Amino acid sequence: MLIIYKLLKYITFFIIFLVLFISIFFIPLISNGSLNFEYNGSSEIIAFNPNGFVWPLPGYTRISSYFGKRTSPTSGASSSHSGIDIPAPPGTKFIAVNDGEITFTQFLGAGGYTITLSFDNIRVTYCHCNPNFIVKVGDIVKQGQVIGSVGPKNVYGVKGNQYKDENGNPTNGATTGPHLHLGIRLDGKYQNPLNYF
Repeated sequence: MLIIYKLLKYITFFIIFLVLFISIFFIPLISNGSLNFEYNGSSEIIAFNPNGFVWPLPGYTRISSYFGKRTSPTSGASSSHSGIDIPAPPGTKFIAVNDGEITFTQFLGAGGYTITLSFDNIRVTYCHCNPNFIVKVGDIVKQGQVIGSVGPKNVYGVKGNQYKDENGNPTNGATTGPHLHLGIRLDGKYQNPLNYF
């Protein structure tokens, strides 16, 4: 009888310890969204981004210019950067960060050739794109779908393009070299894109 009593005592202690451990370390993480999981159809459970966005330029994660105040890298570039710049070679494909509709595909001043993806109250702009667009306004795209590629530094034949490089050649907006500028607007106001990844 004494052995059963000691065994029950240890089991009770273990259960109390386990409940406290879970309550202290895991429930706060789950309730504030820090731990998010989805079942991917196989036997494994994988973590996912609570915002649901995917990185726009697979394989390229270096950021050459962050969101916010900066020194303008070239004439015509803003000192208040409205997005992030991800350097990549011309022709590097980029993808839709979320499901949505293509709402803009044109040359857009300092942004150069630009594609805008819209969904809910969010607008995602991809700037300094390849001028040979593979999507058009009105296209419905899926997250992860290729929607364009990084454009060249120099573009020709754009009426009214005021942007030039150090040799006087016209550039793909206000740019010093090939990169993807990613901007995110929520209800029309620019946000730091890194808050969504």
